[in-house]
Amino acid sequence: MLDLKMENGIATITLNRPDVYNAFNDALSYELQDALKKAEKDDTIRAVVLTGAGKAFCSGQDLKAAQDSTGPRNLGESLHKRYNPIIRAIRNMPKPVICRLNGVAAGAGCSLALACDVIIASENASMIEIFINIALVLDSGSSYFLPRSIGYHRAFELATKATKLSAAEALALGLVNKVVKHEELDAAVQAEAAFYAAAPTKAIGMLKKMLTKGMTENLDAVLEYEAYCQEIAGNTADNAEGINAFLEKRKAVFTGK
Repeated sequence: MLDLKMENGIATITLNRPDVYNAFNDALSYELQDALKKAEKDDTIRAVVLTGAGKAFCSGQDLKAAQDSTGPRNLGESLHKRYNPIIRAIRNMPKPVICRLNGVAAGAGCSLALACDVIIASENASMIEIFINIALVLDSGSSYFLPRSIGYHRAFELATKATKLSAAEALALGLVNKVVKHEELDAAVQAEAAFYAAAPTKAIGMLKKMLTKGMTENLDAVLEYEAYCQEIAGNTADNAEGINAFLEKRKAVFTGK
C-alpha cells in the first residue's frame, strides 16, 4: 500500500493504492506514520518526498473502506489515531518535506499536501477541500493551513463550496510553489530534493519551527525563539563550513551536522 525508497539522502514515500486514487484506509494511514518515523530517525536522510502512485496524489478517506468496517465509526477518534499523527510528523520533521503533487489532492489528501514544506505540482494536478460535499468539516490540519495560506475569505469559500482548483489556480493563490508540465514533474522534484539534501539540514529543521511560530506567536516570543535557534545554528559544523567556504571563495559542502 505504501512504497518507501531511501537513497542519496532522500526518502521518497509513495502512497500506492492507485485503483482508489490512493485513498486512505486504516492500513495506509498507519504505514505512512511508520514511513515518516523512519525518515526522521535515519540520519542519512536530509529531505523527504511525498507523492502518490498513478494518476492521483491522494483522494482522502476511502469511504467504502470506512463503510465496510464493523460498527459505527468515531470520526474524532479516527483523526486522533490515524490522520493527526501524520500531519504532526510532517510538521515536526526536522527535514524538509516536498510534496510531488502528481494528480488530485482531495479532502485529507489536500490537507496532506498543505502540510508539506514545498509543493511542486504537475499541470494535471488539482486540489479540493471536498469535505462539505458529504456534510463534514475540514480536518487533518486544513483549517490551520488554508486560511494562513490564502486568507480567511478565500478559505471560507473553498471550504464551503468544495471548489476544485486547477494547478494553475492553486499557484495563483499561493497554495503551491511551482507548476510544471507533467512529463517534467520528476525532474523538477528531483532537483528540489537534491537541493535540500545538500543544504544545512539542522538550520532547515529549525527554520520550519520558526516560520510556524512566526504565524502564531507574538513578536517578542518570535524574537526570543530566533535568538535561541541562532545560538544552536551558530554551533553547527555546517555553520563553520559555510563561513570557511565564504572566506575561501568556494561553494560550501554541507553535511547536515
